[in-house]
Amino acid sequence: MSDARPEPGSEMVFQWRKWDESPHWRHECVYLGCDEWGDWIGQPAGWHSARPGAEFHAEAPNVTLVPASGDFALTVNRDHPTGMRIYIDLGWDIRWSDDPLLVTGIDMDLDVVRVQGARGTWVDDRDEWAEHSIRYGYPAEVMTRLEALTLDLEERVRARHPPFDDIVPDRWLDRLEALALAPTPKLDL
Repeated sequence: MSDARPEPGSEMVFQWRKWDESPHWRHECVYLGCDEWGDWIGQPAGWHSARPGAEFHAEAPNVTLVPASGDFALTVNRDHPTGMRIYIDLGWDIRWSDDPLLVTGIDMDLDVVRVQGARGTWVDDRDEWAEHSIRYGYPAEVMTRLEALTLDLEERVRARHPPFDDIVPDRWLDRLEALALAPTPKLDL
């Protein structure tokens, strides 16, 4: 793991994998900077994300917090067409690689989601978590830690404690939009 960070505005990649090391989502992003919560990366509308068998271009600008804890990644959207404001991926070993233009992590299935409207906040993909815990043989201590963290994150999102509020991520969304980056860079990282 490296302490090196790219210059703000540098194009980079966030690469997820599954517990068995198989590839998962790969997001083309830009490094924005850091604050007391961790490092922030952004994905302008139109930038590419792909995994085996699926891909999309971001429908709205979003920023992702990569905290030092390495066990979740908080993504906050601005003006998402479905009203999705927050999407937290629970993870394992989320970290900067030796390449300062690459963040990697293991996607651990559970997600905390907040949308505008009546549905509000909930924990998603519990079925996938249960299935994958058997398929991949997640260690009991990992499961216990992430299940507790999921409930804690759900509570903090509902209460809108920073950085799960609007003020903190909106500052980073403003920085992302100020870069005025064109859609879809093609990074070969």
